[in-house]
Amino acid sequence: MTTRQRHHVPDAIHTNGAPMNPWWANAVVYQIYPRSFQDGNGDGYGDLKGIISRLGYLADLGIDAIWLSPVYRSPQDDNGYDISDYRDIDPMFGNLEDMDRLIEGAHELGIKIVMDLVVNHTSDEHAWFQASRDKNSPYADWYWWRPAREGFIPGTPGAEPNRWGGSFGGSAWQYDEKRGEYYLHTFSRKQPDLNWENPKVRYAVYDMMNWWLDRGIDGFRMDVITLISKQIDQEGRLPGESHGTIADLPVGEEGYSSPWPFSMDGPRLDEYLKEMRAHVFEGRTGYLTVGEGQGISSKRNEFITDPANKELDMIFLFDHVGVDQQGSKWGMTKLELPRLKRAMIEQQDAVRTKGWASLYFNNHDQPRALSRWGDTSTPELRVKSAKALGLMLHMHRGTPYVYQGEEIGMTNAGFTKLEQYQDLESINAFHQRVEDAKVQDAGSMIDSLAQASRDNSRTPMQWDDSTYAGFTDASAKSRPWISVNPNAAEINVQAEKNDPNSVYSFYRRLIELRHDDDAVSSGEFIPIDIDDDNVCAFKRTLGSRSLLCVVNVSSQTVDVPTQTAHLLGDDFKHESVVISNIDFDELRKTVHEGQLAPWSAFVYQI
Repeated sequence: MTTRQRHHVPDAIHTNGAPMNPWWANAVVYQIYPRSFQDGNGDGYGDLKGIISRLGYLADLGIDAIWLSPVYRSPQDDNGYDISDYRDIDPMFGNLEDMDRLIEGAHELGIKIVMDLVVNHTSDEHAWFQASRDKNSPYADWYWWRPAREGFIPGTPGAEPNRWGGSFGGSAWQYDEKRGEYYLHTFSRKQPDLNWENPKVRYAVYDMMNWWLDRGIDGFRMDVITLISKQIDQEGRLPGESHGTIADLPVGEEGYSSPWPFSMDGPRLDEYLKEMRAHVFEGRTGYLTVGEGQGISSKRNEFITDPANKELDMIFLFDHVGVDQQGSKWGMTKLELPRLKRAMIEQQDAVRTKGWASLYFNNHDQPRALSRWGDTSTPELRVKSAKALGLMLHMHRGTPYVYQGEEIGMTNAGFTKLEQYQDLESINAFHQRVEDAKVQDAGSMIDSLAQASRDNSRTPMQWDDSTYAGFTDASAKSRPWISVNPNAAEINVQAEKNDPNSVYSFYRRLIELRHDDDAVSSGEFIPIDIDDDNVCAFKRTLGSRSLLCVVNVSSQTVDVPTQTAHLLGDDFKHESVVISNIDFDELRKTVHEGQLAPWSAFVYQI
C-alpha cells in the first residue's frame, strides 16, 4: 500500500477517524469505467492491461486515486454491477494476476486503487443465490424471498408480494419456478437483493472485503449502499405484503409503487455501516470509504461521515444532480442555476464543522455535465464551459471526483436510435414508458435518452483521432462494444495534452491547486450572490488567505453581481488571479466594465 502524499494536509481538515492526516483530504480521485477506458487486446472491450498501459497518463494528470468500476466475474447484465464471484476477475477484463499488476503499478506511481463494492445485490448466477433457490439450503434466507400474494396463482399478473417497481422497469419481483416463490430485485431481475437482516450475509460480505484489502487495494466505493436496510414490520413483512402492518405507496404512472421510501436510508443502515467499519477497517490505515447515497440528505451525510460515528469517509449525494429533472430522470428541464447553487451550498454547510463532502458532476450513471449544463454549440464555448464547470466544482470544499474523459471535455454520445444504446436501464425504460405504460411517445423518449441515458458517459475514452479513438487499435478485428463519439476527431488526449490552453491542461492546474493551496483543500466555504441567475460566486478562506471564485454559468455577457463586484474592488491585478479560463487582458477589461464574458471563470485572491 502506497503512503505517498503529494503535499502536506492542513490540520484544519477533518480526519473522519483516519490518522492525521488522511491522504484523501486534499486528493483528487479519477473514476475509470473499465470496459470503456482502454482495450488492451483488441476485442472491443476495455480491460485491466489497457488500464495498466495508461497509468503514466493518470500520473501526469496528477490524480491521487483510481475508483475502478466493477471488474469482478459477472454475466454483464448491468455491465458488471451484477456480480457472480466477488473473488475473481471477469475474463473480459483479465485475471487476478492482472489485477495484482495494476495495484502494484499504480502504487509505484503514488496512485491508490479504490474498488467498486456492490453488495445490495448480487447476480442471480452467484453461488449464494443459486443455493438459496432451495428452501432447505443454509442460504435459503440470504435473499428476499416471498410467497405469492394470497388469492393469486404464483407466477401470474398481480401475484407479486407487493406492487413495487424495479429501477430498471417492470416489477421489482421475479417468480422462480424452482423455489415456487418470488425474489426481490430493486434493479434488474438478474440482480436479486441480498437480505442484510441475516447476519451471515453481512459477515460473508465483510470477509470478502478484508480479502481484497489484504490483497492491497486502498478502499471501496460502495454502490447503492444506502439501500441495504429495508423497512419491515415486526413480523418481517415488507410494505404492502399480505397481513403486513406497513402500507405501500400508491401506484404511479408506470403501474407500480415506489420501493425507495422504504429502502433508502433504512432503519438499520447506521448499524450496518458501524458493524462494517468494525469488522473490516478497524486497525487499518490509508483506506478510503465512499458510499453512493440514494435517499441521503445533506444533514444525514454530516452524521454518516462524522468521525465520531465511525461509518463512512464520504458519500455521493444526489440532490444537486437532480435539480434539472422533473418527475423522473427522463424529464430533464433547463438548469436554474440558483437551484444548483443552493443544493451544493446545503451540502457544504452540512459538513462545515464535521464530516466530509464528495464533489462530482459526472460519473458512469450521469450524462456528461458538459452537454447537460455547458454549451457545446461551438468549439470555443465547449472549451470555455468545460473549464468553467470544472473550476466551479473543484473550488468547493471536499474531495473531487473526475470521471474519465471529463478532463478533456468529452460530451454526450449523440445517439438518435434505440438500437445504438447498450444500457439496460435505457432500453428497459423505453419499452416500459413507450410500449407498456404508454406515458411517453417514441420520439420524445429518444430525445430523453439523448439527454439522460447512462450510455452518454460510457462511450470509449477518446485518446486520439484514429478510427476507434485509440481505445481499440484501428486495425483490430472487433469494433468497440459501444460506438465511439464522432467528435473524437476533435476532442482527444493527443490533441490536448501538450496544449497549454486545453481542457486537459486546465484540469491539471485544478488538481495542482488542491494539492498545493491549503485554502482550496481546507478553507471555509462562503457563498455569495446566491440568487443570481447566471453567476456562481463563493469565497474560500483559511486564516489570512481568501480566494474568490467567480463563474459565469451562461453563454451571455452578464453583469458582475453586487457582492462579487464589491469584493473584486476597483484595482484588478494580474498577480492576484490564481487561475482563469480566459486571457487576463480580456478578463480585466470585462471586470472593469462590470461584466463577465460568456463562461468566464476565475479565482482571485482578495
